[in-house]
Amino acid sequence: MALGFHGRLLEVDCGGGAIGVRGLETHLVRSFLGGSGLAARLLWDELDPALEPLAPASPLLFVNGLLAGIPIPAACKLSICGRSPLTGIWNEAAVGGDWAARFRRTGLDGIVIRGAASAPVYLLVRDGQAQLLDASELWGLDSFATWEKLNALYGRRAAIACIGPAGERQVLLAGIMVDGRSARAAGRGGMGALMGSKRLKAVVVLGEQDQELADAAGLKQRVRGDMATIRSRSKALQDFGTAGGIQGAEAQGVLPVKNWAGGAWAAGAEATTAQSFFPRYLDKHHACWGCPMRCSKHLRVTEGPLAGLHGHAPEYETLAGFGGNCLNAEVEVIIAANDACNRLGLDTISTSAAVAFAMEAAERGLLGPSDAEGLSLAWGDADTILGLVDQIAHGRSLGALLGQGTRRAAARIGAGSSAFAPHSKGLELPYHDPRALHSMAISYATANRGACHLSSMSYHVDRGIPVPELGYDGPASMMESAGKAAVAKDMQDFITLFNPLGLCKFLIKTQVGPSHLCAWLQGATGWEFTPAQLLQVGERIFQLQRLINVRLGVGRDDDTLPARFLEQPRPDGSAAGSLPDLDGMLVEYYALRGWDEQGAPRQETLEHLGLAHLASGT
Repeated sequence: MALGFHGRLLEVDCGGGAIGVRGLETHLVRSFLGGSGLAARLLWDELDPALEPLAPASPLLFVNGLLAGIPIPAACKLSICGRSPLTGIWNEAAVGGDWAARFRRTGLDGIVIRGAASAPVYLLVRDGQAQLLDASELWGLDSFATWEKLNALYGRRAAIACIGPAGERQVLLAGIMVDGRSARAAGRGGMGALMGSKRLKAVVVLGEQDQELADAAGLKQRVRGDMATIRSRSKALQDFGTAGGIQGAEAQGVLPVKNWAGGAWAAGAEATTAQSFFPRYLDKHHACWGCPMRCSKHLRVTEGPLAGLHGHAPEYETLAGFGGNCLNAEVEVIIAANDACNRLGLDTISTSAAVAFAMEAAERGLLGPSDAEGLSLAWGDADTILGLVDQIAHGRSLGALLGQGTRRAAARIGAGSSAFAPHSKGLELPYHDPRALHSMAISYATANRGACHLSSMSYHVDRGIPVPELGYDGPASMMESAGKAAVAKDMQDFITLFNPLGLCKFLIKTQVGPSHLCAWLQGATGWEFTPAQLLQVGERIFQLQRLINVRLGVGRDDDTLPARFLEQPRPDGSAAGSLPDLDGMLVEYYALRGWDEQGAPRQETLEHLGLAHLASGT
């Protein structure tokens, strides 16, 4: 057993039933850490561009963050990776909760799953041993019912990740759900469809193995002080989670309105922000494993049409997507849509984007009620929102098209609808308008999994939130493009470290920087990194993921955004008239990244990062 990690990877063939364990070399983990870093390195070795993402041989990787489950603040993240069925390229979907911490106690660092079972199965991992078991009685159940049945069978010590009906039907917007009604989601990129293609309903883990650390006493002392600081700097998250940011986003021109065509929406934002509805519905605060920020919230509805509903509250992205983006100011509709997505196993960002896209297509006369089982498809209509969520999850009617994502839907509908299909590289944009936050334009365009706010979280820098160790500690410059390529690149290299280390990215809101990560990593593993050296690991991982995409055909033409974000300013509100200079930022970004004109890393870039042997195949 290595210090800080186990050095053991479980390999599972759902088709043939073979299960085995392989070792992980220390130099591999030191170079790529864990989580999405190690997963990218593992995927590189067996990547076959000719293989469809949903082919049985296409691997699904569950890889723990290197520090996940170690007593470090917010060290709770598992990365679920593979080729995205939605985009066709690299995908990572991180998930918190308790799963990663409990998986660490099995004595394993990750699971590589291949093949497709002939009948539904689930994977049970107990203290490093694993078996595939019959899941026929679970198939067809929603994610809550699945969790409850498996929890009753294996007890409270078990951690359960599962798919709902959307994943079973291989809907391309399907996610993988963790922790039952606490509903932590590996949502983006269709990992639920990849899991469903293998007829794998759930992965259950139990374990009691301890982990030896390099300097447990020193790490404990360091963490004690860090915990206090993180707690003191995260009060807004503790009180409201991300759901408390709706009004602030609207005031800054960041909130999506009417499929990104609108501007100001002050009354709607006030009605759908946590400060307005938590007094009626908040049941309790909840935290992922080891996290002092406790941003997760549980709701309980006791009256009205939703009486009896209880579970995870909608977060910012869900409120923005089913709220302003659909012109819906009824927060109860958002609560119901959030609950349905969690039950059915859908990504709330891509699903709400698909609903808003359908509403605009209907407004333009391209879709109508006859396409959607009689739903009006009108802006803000509650029945339309909830009805389309159900259709998407079950692959019915218009939902069968929308469940393929807005890129494919626009290609089918035609008539210029691609101009208002909100995606980059096939992944729907999250809800931070790049016309108001110019660094997000370059971040979305170059993120390795497609449009992703978590690839850089550079909107913090745009808003003037300090990241002191990277040199960003000045006033806000949201609607300026100059210098933002460097911001995006620097923040991508930094933020890319979090999933491989298994850390929640919200830690940067509390000014956790590279020096914190170095200290925690040394206490756990004994490895000594300077901040600059660790940031280079982040760059290495980012460039490897880009190399994967280049092998899959990604190039300069893909590093872009829909015309709406480059040519159509918001009509009113704080960001009215603002457009990012994406072309100018890309020129600077490519130079900073060391990419050629087509967006491929240059030879000298790969040599500098120790990746040249991978690209050459030697």
